[in-house]
Amino acid sequence: MNNITDTVKHLIIINVIMFVGTLAIGGQAFGENTLFYDWFALHFPKNEAFQAWQIITHMFMHGGFMHIFFNMFALWMFGTAVEQRFGAKKFLFFYISSGLGAALCMLGYYYFRFYTGLSILNEAGFDQIQTFETLKSGYGVYDTRWSQFLNQDQLQNFVGVFHSTMVGASGAIMGVLVAFGMLYPESKLMLIFLPVPIKAKYFIPGIIALDLISAITGQSFFSPSNTAYVAHVGGALTGFLIMWYWKKTQFNKNRWD
Repeated sequence: MNNITDTVKHLIIINVIMFVGTLAIGGQAFGENTLFYDWFALHFPKNEAFQAWQIITHMFMHGGFMHIFFNMFALWMFGTAVEQRFGAKKFLFFYISSGLGAALCMLGYYYFRFYTGLSILNEAGFDQIQTFETLKSGYGVYDTRWSQFLNQDQLQNFVGVFHSTMVGASGAIMGVLVAFGMLYPESKLMLIFLPVPIKAKYFIPGIIALDLISAITGQSFFSPSNTAYVAHVGGALTGFLIMWYWKKTQFNKNRWD
């Protein structure tokens, strides 16, 4: 690959290898039933399919051709410029940290949604052990009495979160976008469907604002409805905090103006 830094190149290669593995190993081409998804997608920690390594591996997994294409395009476009300023080791630390921050924010959001439903059922007298056994019996299979105490949204959140999986590099890439915006604020960017150049210092906060609105309202603007918007915001926030810390301390040996 020309005009690409080593770490970005290696990250793209790993993502492509994992994507091919998803296609080649087990079950459907995409979906929660493939062996690769069972092993490497991030499951809800209360689900027995959860494994500790999924905190890392999920950010190298993708759910379709367009998903991996746009993420890898963004990684190449913005990550190369950021790695040139950071160096390989610092960039890799930043990338993984942003991805971890995204995952932790999303899991925190999931825990809130899940335990809201669980606490209601506990107060209604349902045995917690039996409730978990019912959840484990399969997605969409639940005690019909739950609907007497949980409204439709609460019920869908409760069951859906337990069986949820998260994949994608988007959280880590949102952190990279923030770094690019802080390092190159005057660079002009534009969306494919909105060919108007906008400075990075306006463009990137705008993208984050749209993700935040989507996370709050559930309204999708440019992404599929199942996009983990909270993870996007979490990755951006983590990237910003790391950049702010590096700018304010001696840890950053290559300070920017």
